[in-house]
Amino acid sequence: MLRALSAAALLLASAAPALAQVSAPQPVPIENSIPEARDIAYPGTLLLDVDATDTQRGIFRVKQTIPVAKSGHMVLLYPKWLPGKHGPRGEIEKLTGLQIRANGKVVPWKRDPVDVFAFHIDVPSGAKKLDLEFQFASATVADQGRIVMTPAMMSLQFNSMSLYPAGYFVRRIPVQAKVKYPEGWSAASGLPSKAVGSTYTYEKTNYEVLVDSPVVAGRYYRAFPLSPRVTLDVFADSPEELEAKPEQIEAHKRLVDQAVKAMGSQQYDQYHFLLSISDELGGIGLEHHRSSENGVKPGYFIKWDDNPTGRNLLPHEFTHSWDGKYRRGADLWAPDYRTPTRGSLLWVYEGQTQFWGYVLQARSGLVTKDNTLESYASIMASLDNRKAREWRPMGDTTNDPVISARAPKGWVSWQRSEDYYNEGLLIWMEVDSILREQSRGTKSIDDFAQAFFKGRDGDYGQVTYTFDDVVRTLNAIQPYDWRTLLDQRVNHVSSRAPLSGFERNGYKLVYTEEPNKATPKTTVDLAYSLGLTLGAKGITTVAWDSPAFDAGIDLGDEIVAVNGRGYTGDRLKDAVKQAKGGKEPIKLLLKSGDRYREVAIDYHDGLRYPHLVKTATGEAGLDKLLQPR
Repeated sequence: MLRALSAAALLLASAAPALAQVSAPQPVPIENSIPEARDIAYPGTLLLDVDATDTQRGIFRVKQTIPVAKSGHMVLLYPKWLPGKHGPRGEIEKLTGLQIRANGKVVPWKRDPVDVFAFHIDVPSGAKKLDLEFQFASATVADQGRIVMTPAMMSLQFNSMSLYPAGYFVRRIPVQAKVKYPEGWSAASGLPSKAVGSTYTYEKTNYEVLVDSPVVAGRYYRAFPLSPRVTLDVFADSPEELEAKPEQIEAHKRLVDQAVKAMGSQQYDQYHFLLSISDELGGIGLEHHRSSENGVKPGYFIKWDDNPTGRNLLPHEFTHSWDGKYRRGADLWAPDYRTPTRGSLLWVYEGQTQFWGYVLQARSGLVTKDNTLESYASIMASLDNRKAREWRPMGDTTNDPVISARAPKGWVSWQRSEDYYNEGLLIWMEVDSILREQSRGTKSIDDFAQAFFKGRDGDYGQVTYTFDDVVRTLNAIQPYDWRTLLDQRVNHVSSRAPLSGFERNGYKLVYTEEPNKATPKTTVDLAYSLGLTLGAKGITTVAWDSPAFDAGIDLGDEIVAVNGRGYTGDRLKDAVKQAKGGKEPIKLLLKSGDRYREVAIDYHDGLRYPHLVKTATGEAGLDKLLQPR
């Protein structure tokens, strides 16, 4: 024993110096040699030539000419922080085959080790321009990203097709683009162009406007004028999808009319709804100042009654021309696409746009008032039953475009997602109700829109704002403690969603056994009973602390059987009905991978679906809000 202790002591003694001398490096300094953007004119016009004819493989081939005024170090940037994406979402991984030449000779490039969207070069003496060639190898299957090119149509975004010189505000960089499309195709954009055959030459503009002017092109196309300055440009996989009825186009015309009446101006010289109807091209809803990219599944016109909720997309994106593009949060504006943007005011940018999207769909008749009320009820119930409210303020979700890059989340009810959209809607409904109440019916959210979003007609620049500007505008309309209200709603946790705006405006959220009409027909919605929803591919959500959660169910499970019989959605709903008021649990056989297990859900309150019921007598505030102007 003594000998063993002596050996241990010797081991500790010999180890002590080694521990005292453990290696401890210092960090290598990060050197930033990328010029900051300055508000000065770039000396020359960028030329962009895109060949977009390889529709089978989805490869865009780019030639670009960048004039240079002097030799020496230069940095070229690929757009990173993209407007409307609210995060660093540029698809740099798809930029391939980059070759840079000057005076006919190859100019080596080196990618910045920190900002991988930046390329360092040395411009040789005597060079007047750089000639670039590269490809944008777009996604060909969904797990590579959004599909932007198919044999029938394409979505071309110029930010993916170009590099630009660092050191300048992008609005000060002149550029002219031309694109060759497949023979027989048509193309539409918010940027004017002239076509010779299948090649479109776009109006000379600045790089900011070019990036804000995407193109949708395709084999099957129809243009529907909605007003002297607004066009609905529709592309589809097949010609029959373009067969819109006159009354459907009239509803879109009323949408334009109602939006302009609400906002008081037109923040564009011309505007194009770029609508793709496809089950091959990736879906999208992305705002631009003089256009919007809107991607929907087949049936938009020819199955009009099947999916009224899908028609909320165009009112939302159109509203962005005023809210988000013209008026923009000061910390959301950036001089180039390298400077990070911050989303603290997204509850205005997206939240009030979400608010107006639903109002305008009802005012225009694009979606009925009844369906709009059902959508409201669905939104209210979802947020009111979101347990994450207890730990995460809504305002923190404005960071989600950066935190998760809009990737799916497993436990949305506990994690939260980009709740500033729909909870922003609830906040602005509360603002409307207080304006009406405090002014005895003489003021409403329409007054805020006129005061905040109305600008010089045709101005598609940007006017930034702060939280203080929002409060100041509201106080000028109707004095109230707006600062405290908005701060509480945005920056503090709460156990309940802010539903009082609907209640003040004469409607109340209730739950009944009648399904909500806004729920897609392919969805089995048991969110407010068992706490789960199912789609064509199985379980899509499980609510935190719900009966399904307590039974141990998660998204990785597949329901194989219900109470001893093979699973169907109707059978599961019937089991919920039969368990109401009883004592026997609902028994499910689950499959997870190659493992099976049985669970019992102890739930006995029947089916529950959200709806709005009117509590006011006569015409309520919400009734007035949804009336056409």
